[in-house]
Amino acid sequence: MGFWRQQEERMAARLLQWHFQRQGEKPPDGAALERMAADLVTKAHEVAKRRGQNVVVILKELVEDLRR
Repeated sequence: MGFWRQQEERMAARLLQWHFQRQGEKPPDGAALERMAADLVTKAHEVAKRRGQNVVVILKELVEDLRR
C-alpha cells in the first residue's frame, strides 16, 4: 500500500472515530475501524473516478456534510 493511501485511510479512521463519538456511540476496535476506513477510502476512490475529483476533496465534502 502506498504512502498516500495510508494517509487517506488514517484520515478516514479519524473521521469515523469523530463521527461515532459525535453520535454518542463507542467506536469499534482498531481492526474493525481500519477495515471501515479502508472501505470508505475505496468507495471515495470509486466516486472520485466517476466525478473526476480528488479523493481528499470528496473526504472534505463528507466532513462538511457531517458537520451540518
